[in-house]
Amino acid sequence: MSYLKDEIEQRVSDYDHWATRRRYGPDGPNNRRLWVLACMDERLPVDEALGIRVDSPVGGGDAHCFRNAGGIVTEDAIRSAMLTCNFFGTREIVIVQHTQCGMLSANAGDIEQALRGRGVDIDGLTLDPTLPELKLEPGAFGKWIGMMDDVDVACMKAVETFKHHPLIPKDVTVSGWIWEVETRRLRAPTLDADKRARTDVTSDQFGVKAKQPPRWS
Repeated sequence: MSYLKDEIEQRVSDYDHWATRRRYGPDGPNNRRLWVLACMDERLPVDEALGIRVDSPVGGGDAHCFRNAGGIVTEDAIRSAMLTCNFFGTREIVIVQHTQCGMLSANAGDIEQALRGRGVDIDGLTLDPTLPELKLEPGAFGKWIGMMDDVDVACMKAVETFKHHPLIPKDVTVSGWIWEVETRRLRAPTLDADKRARTDVTSDQFGVKAKQPPRWS
């Protein structure tokens, strides 16, 4: 016979471990041993898209989730992935990008010009005042912004980058997915025009004609 007392005691014990799991390093991983890289866009619901619980603390905690503009590979994304995979017990990386992404909506060159027009010296910029050693070579600012020509291509390249990065263990599983804002469904990245027909996935669809600076050269 099951008693409510026993169930409550188990819940209390489970929550105590959830709250203190960082004490245990790789032996205290998140629920799914999972790290998610996703775009910061408010129309990308990570929990709904992946069928997991990330943002809800009670009964959640399925993954470490890192969000940035575009859900792209950056030095800080790599830093976070390195830590979770090497020291926090994570065994899988999932990248989620999406259609209608704002990173398709402008050319990086135009953004550079807009910042210069506001008096920003992008050639002598300190990216992180707490880490002045982190610098961009002259002319690299447009690449650093990370605007995209094609969200599916960007997702595929992000997957390959993490698969082959020396800071990510070789046995970590890496996959990438596209959330269709228009249809509220998840699909694999593809170049098949028919599968992308109902969605905006390229910068050309936003009226951007010039190619972006080649972030992956």
